[in-house]
Amino acid sequence: MTITKQTKEKDFLSKLNFEPLSKNNWGKFVQLFGSKGACGNCWCMAFRLKKQDFEKGKVNYGNKTAMKKLVWNNKPTGILGFYDGNPIAWCAFAPRENFLKVENSRVHKRIDDEPVWSIPCFFIDKNYRRQGVSVELLKAVIKYARSRRIKIIEAYPTIPTQEKLPDAFAWIGLYKSFERTGFKIVDNSSKNRPMVRYYTNKNR
Repeated sequence: MTITKQTKEKDFLSKLNFEPLSKNNWGKFVQLFGSKGACGNCWCMAFRLKKQDFEKGKVNYGNKTAMKKLVWNNKPTGILGFYDGNPIAWCAFAPRENFLKVENSRVHKRIDDEPVWSIPCFFIDKNYRRQGVSVELLKAVIKYARSRRIKIIEAYPTIPTQEKLPDAFAWIGLYKSFERTGFKIVDNSSKNRPMVRYYTNKNR
């Protein structure tokens, strides 16, 4: 990477800002997810619903409506990332028990009884991928967690088995991004999808 490219990337990342999803920026969330609801009419509900309910929600904007209901009820859902006022990134972030797919996972079972908030997935605009956005997004999540006195952040990223991972498989997050922001592996039951955590209390 040349100095010029490094400078441009640093300048770009410095202009990013982040906000939790709310009624006020719902329209930006819809803009980012587009007509496909990010992917296959998901609308970030795949981890939150039972499989049959999620599949039903792919029709007639059911999943979009379900997500909107959460937001209108002031439930925590995730963090939006912006560049020059335009939404370019999303990270789901809420109490672990809100994500049924995580709670029912045979691989990523709870390792203790501590209250945990989970990061099960990301969505980044295709024009801004591979530019360090996910790392900045994770930093924003950590900052938000500290402001809300959330002590443990947990995630289940992938460690690619091939040099270049297709974008469709990167939505759960790449381990290297978590590693760069200080997350540590706490359970290795899945070799390629470890459980990682960040403790906002640095004394831990």
